[in-house]
Amino acid sequence: MTPAPRPEDLAPQLADVYRDLHTHPELSFAERRTAGIAAGWLAEQGCAVTEGVGGTGVVGVLDRGPGPVVLLRADMDALPVREETGLPYASHARGVDPDGRDVPVMHACGHDLHVTCLMGGAAVLAGDPAWRGTLVTVFQPAEELGQGAEAMVADGLYERFPRPDVVLGQHVAPIPAGVLGLRPGPAFAASDSLRVTLHGSGGHGSRPETTVDPVVMAAAAVLRLQTLVSREVAGTDTAVLTVGALHAGTKANIIPDRAELLLNLRSYDPAVRERLLAGVHRIVAAEAQASGAPRPPDVEVVESAPAVVNDEAATARTRPALESVVGAGRVLDPGPVTGSEDVGVLATAAGAPCVFWLLGGADPAAFAGAHDVDAVRAVVATLPSNHSPAYAPVLDPTLTIGVAALAAAARTWLDGAGVSP
Repeated sequence: MTPAPRPEDLAPQLADVYRDLHTHPELSFAERRTAGIAAGWLAEQGCAVTEGVGGTGVVGVLDRGPGPVVLLRADMDALPVREETGLPYASHARGVDPDGRDVPVMHACGHDLHVTCLMGGAAVLAGDPAWRGTLVTVFQPAEELGQGAEAMVADGLYERFPRPDVVLGQHVAPIPAGVLGLRPGPAFAASDSLRVTLHGSGGHGSRPETTVDPVVMAAAAVLRLQTLVSREVAGTDTAVLTVGALHAGTKANIIPDRAELLLNLRSYDPAVRERLLAGVHRIVAAEAQASGAPRPPDVEVVESAPAVVNDEAATARTRPALESVVGAGRVLDPGPVTGSEDVGVLATAAGAPCVFWLLGGADPAAFAGAHDVDAVRAVVATLPSNHSPAYAPVLDPTLTIGVAALAAAARTWLDGAGVSP
């Protein structure tokens, strides 16, 4: 019998796959090339493969008879970012964003690594005859829009494929390669992105008294919105509000008739989330009224994802598997992560526990002398982070650890399998 492949055996081939995916990123719901690569790989491992789930999603099923059903998930989409890593395999790709604009495209969040690790994890598990049950591998589109998981569920994910007993996954982060971050309970923040359109009355810049200036209205709203966190959220709670864009006007001496704000909210507690959303509506409406706007503002939710909450019992069950990969002292609690993910949608829709961890992807040499969590966090703050044009995880040992972590975590939940990668 041919022995099951080890993550290190697959590393050279997977590294080539990773570099190819990094060079050819694709935006949300346009991940056709990436999906085809994942689908072809799964078919080679003996999985039953279905493409086009939720748009561009891929589902692979490896059925070993009665037993638990384990879902491993990776996201596939890239971001509208111009790459500045200087890597020999850097992306020069372009794509069309949801607003129809031609934009540069980069895997600035590490989803290319997630795909590669899941491909490797599937190969390791497919080659291991010891376990019983069903492995479901999900390559999900459009995580960056917070829409891909919902799209797959709406497309019959759990009517067409086995419903999982647990949902497992990971996200690369600028913590040291060789370290995994695992936190029970609320682990990743809920995210809500809003588009606020403030309506004014345009006119000549020399006669502002004949207008209602939406630029002044927007500026006041931006400042007032910051008080939602500083004055309306308790110090013991966590929330973030960012106004990432303000668009208005075309010329210095023209007062426009509208201004647009794009803002993002992060929170963990559903009550805090609702208070923030209500506060945004209240503040922009009040600023519009104070300015004498001709009509109330429009507030549109453009992206939304709930908090990722790791089931405490499932996290405790999975932890030894991750420790078997990196060592007990190297699975750390990173604290609440203010980044967001829609993987929790897959777990909630299935009625299954979720266990989602951070995969260290930063050069360990950068952390020399950092001997405690606070020191590590201080170094992390100096490094390019996810969504930065300079973000690039180191492949060794990140790739082999990511493959091994997924395989070991899945084995914990499958019948007749141990935790060794």
